[in-house]
Amino acid sequence: MGVSAADRRPIGVATSLKIARSVERPLLSPPIQALTTNKDFLVSTKQSADLARYHTRMQRVFAHIDDNIDGDLGLEALSSVAAFSPCHFHRQFRAIFGVSLHRYVQLVRMKRASWRLAYRADVSVTEIALDAGYEAPDSFARAFRQLMGQAPKAFREEPNWSAWAAAMVPLAEARNQIMMQNFSINDIEIRQVGETSVAFMSHRGEPERLGQTIRKFIAWRKANGVRAGTHATYTIFHTDPDSVASEDYRIDLAAATDRATTCADEDIESGLIPAGRCAVLRIIGQSDNLRHAAEFLYRQWLPASGEELREFPLYAQRVSFFPDVPEHEAITDLFLPLK
Repeated sequence: MGVSAADRRPIGVATSLKIARSVERPLLSPPIQALTTNKDFLVSTKQSADLARYHTRMQRVFAHIDDNIDGDLGLEALSSVAAFSPCHFHRQFRAIFGVSLHRYVQLVRMKRASWRLAYRADVSVTEIALDAGYEAPDSFARAFRQLMGQAPKAFREEPNWSAWAAAMVPLAEARNQIMMQNFSINDIEIRQVGETSVAFMSHRGEPERLGQTIRKFIAWRKANGVRAGTHATYTIFHTDPDSVASEDYRIDLAAATDRATTCADEDIESGLIPAGRCAVLRIIGQSDNLRHAAEFLYRQWLPASGEELREFPLYAQRVSFFPDVPEHEAITDLFLPLK
């Protein structure tokens, strides 16, 4: 955003298109050459329907785990949710997702626990441990340290985000296979957006250190009564981390407020999200990875829409947050500014 509190002019950036990295795959899959007879077509259609049902059953398991992190997530319970035999379900799960069912459940629990440790300072370690399905803080601490390389209290004080990201790779890969939202042109809403006054904190430099900036911004919001429940939360994407050097990466964390900033508001500036037309895409879940949605907007929707972009970067409004809601229920609206 980069505006002074004095002039509060709209924020612009000339490189919005960099938010979507180039991809080599074509926009549409080529025709399926193998379907040469009606029989072939019927077989393929049946296979597609069977795969869709299988996919839905696995999605149901993932959603159940998200909704019941502190509950019974053993093999018997989860195979029942999927309507698969417990004799085979653990092998089915590993074969599809490359991670054991037990490990997946542990990673889901640890992801929510780590986010609460890092971003919810008012929640005690003991409460986080119990909510993660552990009977005692000691057993939680051992499991957390083994996975993250830090004790829960040490992570709360200064998270090692590089170790955290490495630990969460199997979880992200599994969820991307089954929980990735598929978008269509009909999902886009053209909306006239009003001008919004915001207080913002810029993160500049290594994307891996963004978590530290988020922690500082949350602390400022709580200390100054600019809480997420009453003040809309925005993320403004000035650059794409895959398109610029680490030192040139910039993202702004913003909260809607008319509150004037002062010299006591360290690293906080006042700015505006300008009024104007926007293409708006709602994302359900996957709130920490919006690349798939951004690429859909830039690669598929924009060329076919006849619309032109205006001089303001892609931004998002965080409507509901993980870990305050289950991850698959988090809601994010992505705004692409149009002329």
